[in-house]
Amino acid sequence: MKMIFKAFSKKLFGTKYEIPARTVFICLILFRGLYITGFQVRIAPFILYFTVSAFTAGAMWRALSSKDNAVDMQNMIMLPFERRKFVFSYIAVMGIYTFLTKTSVLLSVLLAVSVWGRTELSGSILCAENAILMAAAIFSLKKYRYAGILWLSAVSAVIFRGFDKPWFIPAISANSALAFLMLVHADGYAFYLQEKSDSPAVRRYKHPAIWVYFYRYLKSHTNYLMNTLIMWCAACVLPLFFRQMDSLSAIPIGFAILSLNTPVCILLSCDHALDQAVHFLPGQKKIFCIPYCVFIFLCNMTADVIFLCSWQLQTGGITIRMTAAAVFFALQSAVFSVLLEWFCPVRGWKIESDLWHHPRKYIVPAAMLLLAGAVGTLPMTVFVLIILLAVEIAVLLSRCLKC
Repeated sequence: MKMIFKAFSKKLFGTKYEIPARTVFICLILFRGLYITGFQVRIAPFILYFTVSAFTAGAMWRALSSKDNAVDMQNMIMLPFERRKFVFSYIAVMGIYTFLTKTSVLLSVLLAVSVWGRTELSGSILCAENAILMAAAIFSLKKYRYAGILWLSAVSAVIFRGFDKPWFIPAISANSALAFLMLVHADGYAFYLQEKSDSPAVRRYKHPAIWVYFYRYLKSHTNYLMNTLIMWCAACVLPLFFRQMDSLSAIPIGFAILSLNTPVCILLSCDHALDQAVHFLPGQKKIFCIPYCVFIFLCNMTADVIFLCSWQLQTGGITIRMTAAAVFFALQSAVFSVLLEWFCPVRGWKIESDLWHHPRKYIVPAAMLLLAGAVGTLPMTVFVLIILLAVEIAVLLSRCLKC
């Protein structure tokens, strides 16, 4: 069991286990930096527990679903192994990796800006551990994963209804024990992802085109489509939170938040072969980057249109300036995202989950938030000039990539 654990951990944690140490150091700096600002918000315990549980379960699921682990897993299952030792070694590595590199960062932020005690801290850690075991158990169910939805719903109800009850900790512990028993009887092959030969991602087309690639890419990554759907749902809900704010300042902030659609902005980072092809093959700058920019623009614009329609239905008062702002933010975030992917792709990641949580994904939304603050206070004439500047930047990008 120790050898299997070491084989998986060397890849995820580094040869000298430098990745967990670096992450813990970053978490300490992040916690201290936010704590000394004195900014405090009251977070209800059930919100804290549910946030930690949902985030950890999602990160664990993405770690288990990573195709980058398929090669290592294939090499391991070709050798004789004891089922129980293999399963728990693999789950232990993935669980520790998820908690140390993903959940710990979230906890650092939440605990730094909220009021908490030993009960909240222990409850959060217990919920994270329960989420890791549940995600692994549901992942091993294969054909019965729909039953996992009912299981998740039941646990969510326990968190929302019983977070302040004396039986909450025993109930979550019992649920963790149930997930553990399911993993005892799990098959090691259930965690191996086999790539289907007839998958749309590998099917050959006689006349390949970049738009066909985008379609095949999203069709073969349903979790990316789910993230886009979540952004569209967020676009419907955001007007509820911004109702008390001035529309001229709230709407640009909404556009900036909706530009945080990580999956569609990491095509080159997550596919090294594609990155090499578009950089070294002749004429690929124009063929790939321009349609890629249009593709991100359409994704952002769709979310912005949903946001504007929701605002009109709930509050009303949509103007031409707000529509122009939607085009402006969608275009600028698309241009900046393509430039980042072209000149600064993410390297050195272990699994796809690292890409989803890489700090670089916040650069474009942060820049959009700064622009949102400026746009909300500018007169119409200056705003039009900024839009013209954005169009000029897009044209310069087009000319630059043609060179």
